[in-house]
Amino acid sequence: MQGDAISRSVALLLLAMSVASWVVILWKAWMLRRAVADVNLSTAAFWQAAHLDDAQQRLSTFDAQRLVLPLLLAARTIEQAMPQTLAAAGDRSQQLTRVLRDALHRVLHRLQFGQVLLATVGSTAPFVGLLGTVWGIYNALVSIGDEGRFRIEQVSGPVGEALVMTAAGLAVAIPAVLAYNVLGRQIARIEADLEGFARDLRELLLHKEAPL
Repeated sequence: MQGDAISRSVALLLLAMSVASWVVILWKAWMLRRAVADVNLSTAAFWQAAHLDDAQQRLSTFDAQRLVLPLLLAARTIEQAMPQTLAAAGDRSQQLTRVLRDALHRVLHRLQFGQVLLATVGSTAPFVGLLGTVWGIYNALVSIGDEGRFRIEQVSGPVGEALVMTAAGLAVAIPAVLAYNVLGRQIARIEADLEGFARDLRELLLHKEAPL
C-alpha cells in the first residue's frame, strides 16, 4: 500500500497472472481427467461395435468430450465429397489420411488450449516480480540521495518490501511451470492414444473395405 503507481501495477499484474493460471490449471486438470476416461471408454466401445453405424451411436454416448467421435465422422465424410473437386481427388488412402489428420488436429487444438498461457506466466512472472524489486530498490536509493545521508532503516524497509515482489513472481511462476509440465504429459498421452486410434481406423476402412 505504500508503493507508488508502478509498484501497485506490478502487484496487480502478478495477481491477475496468478488468478488466470490457477483458473486454467483447475479447468484443464478436470477436463483432461475426463478426457482420459472418455478416450479409453470410447475406443473400447468402438471396437465392440458390430458395424460403423453402431460404433457411431456408441461413441455419441461414451465420448462426452467429443475427442474420438470427430475422427469417425471425418472418415465417413469422404463419400460425401463432391466429385470433380480436390476433396475427392486421390485414392481412398489419401482421402482418409487427409480427413483424419485434419480432424485430429482440431481435437488436439482443443486439448492444447491454455498451455500457452501457462508457459507465458511461468516464463515472465519472475521477471515481472524482478521489475517490482528493482523499482523498489531504486526508490530507496533516491530517498537516500534526497536526504544526503545513509541510515539502515532507510534501506531495510523499502528493500525488504521490494524483495517481496521477487518472491511473489516466483510464487506465481512455479505452479504454472509445474502444471504446464504435468498437463503436457497428460495431453501427450491422450494424443498418442488418438493417433493410434486414427491409424487403426484408417487401416480398418482401407483394407477391410468396411462400408462408410
